[in-house]
Amino acid sequence: MAFDKAKAYLEGFGLADRIIVTEHSSATVAEAAEAIGCEAAMIAKTLSFLQGETPVLILADGLARIDNRKYKDRFGCKAKMIPADQVGPLTGHEIGGVCPFGINEGVRVYLDESLRKHEIVYPAVGTDHSGVRLTIPELEKCSGYTEWVDVCKQPETIQ
Repeated sequence: MAFDKAKAYLEGFGLADRIIVTEHSSATVAEAAEAIGCEAAMIAKTLSFLQGETPVLILADGLARIDNRKYKDRFGCKAKMIPADQVGPLTGHEIGGVCPFGINEGVRVYLDESLRKHEIVYPAVGTDHSGVRLTIPELEKCSGYTEWVDVCKQPETIQ
C-alpha cells in the first residue's frame, strides 16, 4: 500500500516512469546501491526524527551522517530518531522504504546540503524494494521540502 501511495504521488509530478522496483532488498544504503546499480552516496536516504510531537524527514547523501551539533544549532533541539515501531504510523512508510512521497499530513521534509554534490539521486518509494531516479531539481519539485539544511557530515569528517 505504501508503494502504491508513493507511486501515485510521483505520478502527479509525471515521475512514476522513473521508479525502479528491485528484485533484491533496498532497505539499507548498501543494499539499495547494489540493487539499483549506483554509488552508495547517490542513495538519498531518508532519516526520520521527532521534534516534539512533529515527525521530520531529512533526505541526505547515502554516506552522510547526522552531525548532532549542526542539528541542534539548526533546529534548537537534540536529534531524536523516531522509534522503529512508530516510523510507519507517524510517516506513512515503514523503515527501509521511508521517503517523502505520499507521506502523512504534517510531516516536515528537509533536504540536506550533502545531496547537492550529485546530479542524480535515488530515494526509496515506500518499500524496501524500490527507488526512483531523480535529478536534484526534480527532487526539489516533488519532495514537498520545507528548505535545504546543513545538518550532516561526510565520512571524511567523522571522527
